[in-house]
Amino acid sequence: MSTNNVTIYLKAEQNVELQSQDVYVKDIGSLTCSDPHILAKVKAIKLYHFKEGKSRRQVISILKIIEEIAKVCPGVTVESLGEPDILIEYINVDRHKGLVQWIKLVFVAFVSFFGTAFTIMAFHNDIGINDVFTKVYEMVMGYPGDGYGILELSYSVGLAVGIIVFFNHIGGRRITKDPTPIEVEMRVYEQDVNKSLIETAEREGKIIDVS
Repeated sequence: MSTNNVTIYLKAEQNVELQSQDVYVKDIGSLTCSDPHILAKVKAIKLYHFKEGKSRRQVISILKIIEEIAKVCPGVTVESLGEPDILIEYINVDRHKGLVQWIKLVFVAFVSFFGTAFTIMAFHNDIGINDVFTKVYEMVMGYPGDGYGILELSYSVGLAVGIIVFFNHIGGRRITKDPTPIEVEMRVYEQDVNKSLIETAEREGKIIDVS
């Protein structure tokens, strides 16, 4: 079967997580082609194999992928519409199951809850929030307040509502379809980490590239 005048469009992802030790072209992104037979053949091309005890990360250049495609399908044209370098991570799912995973989950939840609570209390103590409420109450009512009142209650409710609205979540439900601030920051953080790992691999000469 002739592969001349056949174009494969490849949109590679910046970061790919796999549960298999074998990496194929189909794993690194989206592909489309007018010839389904050639497309299936290209998707089945093996690019890399993660060995036990070795690094679980590998960077592969898009040029290397195009070279491998050309070896299997000479004459085919590859149009790259994605990333120039792909960071591939092998994740052993079985290693993250069991009691250790639950211990990690409880620990993170514990630190997040009490860490946030301590931060809020330390901030309120630093600005003297009780003195502020006392002064405001005295200015409005004309006499000092006796214990906690409507100001403290309104502030506590408003603080909780503000946190819920800001983080766009109530339990496991999303208030709106917009991404939350944490999700946005996590995406930015992931992109920065991926770029850093790719650049490090390039500097250390560990990227799989054309000769």
